Amino acid sequence: MKKIRSFFQSEQAETVHDRQKPDERRVQPRFTAQFRGTFSGNKHEGQGRTVDISAGGCKIESEMKVEQGAKFECRLHISGLDWPLRIDEATVRWVGANSFGLLFSRIAPDELVKLTLVLADLEADE
Repeated sequence: MKKIRSFFQSEQAETVHDRQKPDERRVQPRFTAQFRGTFSGNKHEGQGRTVDISAGGCKIESEMKVEQGAKFECRLHISGLDWPLRIDEATVRWVGANSFGLLFSRIAPDELVKLTLVLADLEADE
């Protein structure tokens, strides 16, 4: 009987632990920021604005219709930068009513440096 009880207790602990994992998908800190963005790829072009941003991606509010898995080049127009921040490839991770999430899948090293500086400024403002 002791073996059966310990089996169920360990199984229950694993189930609770497994339920908590999906909620913890974000790795990098996310900052609230609104920047104008333009997106192009797969014969589609659109624009929107960021709602929040991290080193790995951002949430975009836009009327542009996208599908999960679509890939775009995007440019974020950030005040204080001479040129828009260029993300060579961003992948749509999820789609909502008037928003979608982007994963920055490819970014040039010099653009990554700019993004890191922008995020450091946002963190200092919090």
